[in-house]
Amino acid sequence: MPEFAEGQVVTVFRSNRRAGSDEVYARLADSMLAAARAVPGFVDFATFIGDDGAHVSLVTFATPEAHAAWRDDAAHRAAQQQGRDELYEWYSVQVSTCTGATYWERPPG
Repeated sequence: MPEFAEGQVVTVFRSNRRAGSDEVYARLADSMLAAARAVPGFVDFATFIGDDGAHVSLVTFATPEAHAAWRDDAAHRAAQQQGRDELYEWYSVQVSTCTGATYWERPPG
């Protein structure tokens, strides 16, 4: 489990992809995740699919500076444009600073 902490930057990316875009999206998403993981300060990435078919991705960076480095990355910007041009029906982005984090795990046995 990644270490989540106060002060980290969490991006919530909600989207609905265009029909027939799965193959192109998968290749692009794999390369973008690898690039994001290479950014110093990358903490975590998780994605989920809602009952309505919308995708929700959570991306966490350790600091605002790490988040800004990813936000401004040239390949990431190009992928965003490709997403608008070819892959998405719609998307929304929310960026927040974590104000607290807790973790619980069931003890063994």
